[in-house]
Amino acid sequence: MPKTVVILGATGSIGKNALHVIRAHPERLRLIGIAGYTRYEQLASIAREFAVQQVVLSDPAACQRARDSELFLDTVCLRCGLEGLNTLAALPEADVILMAIAGTDALAPTLTALEAGKTIALASKEIFALAGRWILSTARRTKASLLPVDSETNAIFQCLQGRPRASVAKLILTASGGPFLSHSLEAMVHISPREALQHPNWPMGPKITVDSATMANKGLELIETRWLFDIDAHRIEIAIHPQSIVHSMVQWVDGSLIAQLSPPSMTFALQHALLYPECLSGVQKPLDFSQPLHLDFHPPDLKKFPCLRLARAALEASDTATAYFNAANEAAVTAFLNDQLPFLAIPKVIEKTLEKHPHSKASSLEDLLEIHAAARRLATQILNPTIS
Repeated sequence: MPKTVVILGATGSIGKNALHVIRAHPERLRLIGIAGYTRYEQLASIAREFAVQQVVLSDPAACQRARDSELFLDTVCLRCGLEGLNTLAALPEADVILMAIAGTDALAPTLTALEAGKTIALASKEIFALAGRWILSTARRTKASLLPVDSETNAIFQCLQGRPRASVAKLILTASGGPFLSHSLEAMVHISPREALQHPNWPMGPKITVDSATMANKGLELIETRWLFDIDAHRIEIAIHPQSIVHSMVQWVDGSLIAQLSPPSMTFALQHALLYPECLSGVQKPLDFSQPLHLDFHPPDLKKFPCLRLARAALEASDTATAYFNAANEAAVTAFLNDQLPFLAIPKVIEKTLEKHPHSKASSLEDLLEIHAAARRLATQILNPTIS
């Protein structure tokens, strides 16, 4: 019997790559539920292709337009909003929930899926910055499974298989360095949103692409890795690797390293997570070692990419500090994409927001959500186009 799959975020880059994997393995994977935000035409097309009967549009206005459009077959059950997302996240007949919703909007359906004891292929790293401790404790309590979909954390997951955690010395996340790796600080002063959205290796959505350019994305992965693998922050390192072929490494206490390598395509990590523990033929061509291959590594420049330093400091401070980091970054990136903030001001907004972190503790998930909202409001107040 094929595994049944629900994709929350089916019209984004992760969702589209997942569809490639499902198309390649129809005998092992069957799509039974999809969700998107506003792109109902794309959802209707996916539903027809895969005979999907459970569809959700999280934006209520788009959901109403979808109902009026008559694009969906009579056999399709179309739901709206967060309630619809939560219904799909806990769908009894679903074996795997692919959580590909961008940002912290993924938190509620992720917790719903965890409470239902589901296997979750998880692509949203921001929710760990907001509620990593709650996600980890909920997964342990319900015995739900979390399978990472980001290429770096999926690589670590693969490298750790069959080895005792006590033998781990370090987890090493690799980073491409983004489009401005070779730029000087002076050359980065006038970077435009159009330039920041030109990632050299990975086709992704706007927010994550800007995060890769500032390396805030790697800071979020640092936080995600701490909770996903329950390891202290000081045992996680970051190495710049421009080729994006070595996706991450594990260094053992004896000094040896195990690395996971594949071409820079999300289909490799997605297929691993969706089919786990099976391993079948891939969607794209593997590495060809009959051709020259160059792999470069060097430490990150924290002066050029201070978001890494700020993320680590927040992680070492408290759960609420990482929520502040994430909220400030979200606000700053939104302003940058709207031409309201210079590129180099993004980490400055994060730092100024973190400086006002009240060092309060959250006794509940509701507390964390309010702290995150307060941090977003604070960052918005700090935002100023003249910061440079």
